[in-house]
Amino acid sequence: MLSDIVAGVRNYPGLIRKHAISRLVDVLRPIQDFGDTVLGFGEDAAALRLGNEFLLFASDGIWSKLHADPRWAGYCSVLVNVNDIYAMGGKPFALTNNISFTSEEEGELVAEGIRDACQKFEVPMVGGHTHPDSDSLTVSVSVVGRASKLITSRDCQVGDDLIVAIDLDGRKRGEFLNWDSTSHKSSEVARNQLDSLIEIAQKDLATAGKDLSNPGILGTIGMLLETSEKGAVIDLGVLPIPDGIDMTEWVLMYPGYGFVLSCQKDRSSEISEVFLERNIEASVIGEVTEGSKVTLKQSGEEETLFDFQIDSITGIKMR
Repeated sequence: MLSDIVAGVRNYPGLIRKHAISRLVDVLRPIQDFGDTVLGFGEDAAALRLGNEFLLFASDGIWSKLHADPRWAGYCSVLVNVNDIYAMGGKPFALTNNISFTSEEEGELVAEGIRDACQKFEVPMVGGHTHPDSDSLTVSVSVVGRASKLITSRDCQVGDDLIVAIDLDGRKRGEFLNWDSTSHKSSEVARNQLDSLIEIAQKDLATAGKDLSNPGILGTIGMLLETSEKGAVIDLGVLPIPDGIDMTEWVLMYPGYGFVLSCQKDRSSEISEVFLERNIEASVIGEVTEGSKVTLKQSGEEETLFDFQIDSITGIKMR
């Protein structure tokens, strides 16, 4: 039932853990710009002026649930950062890391995962910091990239279509809520698929967008709308989903390759075609609305997922 999906999303730890962001942002907001910052908090990557281009900068840590598989944690630490740069319409060009581990074997597995992902996406790991005597495993990676045009997370417009693009060619990764759609692909294919975001940015096809990440598919869409201070009506009946996967579980997954974009209605078919040419499923799943409510529809049912008059995910707003 749709009410079960709503409850699952709202109570999902991957979304709930985002609530802490707003208090930190309140403290740090006064120092986010000393003259060169174009975009800061609330974006997948910060954007700073770099001549006629933008320098993109992001950092991500890996959720502790992945630490049962240190090699996969290392791989994902690169993947999430690479996706953050492409989500902004940019190209990543270097990474650094910060790794704590409890044994040399554990640290080596993390490093192997990082190596695999860097080879896959052809982004160099150029340095970092190591804590070899830690009592826990933590993996954080930072990335820099550059872009000439940006896709932001704050510019959804009323009447825009919402498009979700996901690579369904993958498999669930063990017991994790991870859909692995990248590790089995060649480097050429993986990078060509990600280049779709650069093409969309260069052609000014989207008004806003994000990569689908830790809060899950619907949680990430919620973050996009919250930052843009808009609502939406979303039809789960047209959401791309792999065969054999339950919708209640699917909407919580990190899909490996997945993005949500908003665009004017006359741009939807062109955006979808950019993805489809690279074997990525892309569907218009809803429309951006005035107000604060995000409404889900499925098989004749309708439920409110979020009402940003009273709900908060990150608490970061456009203004």
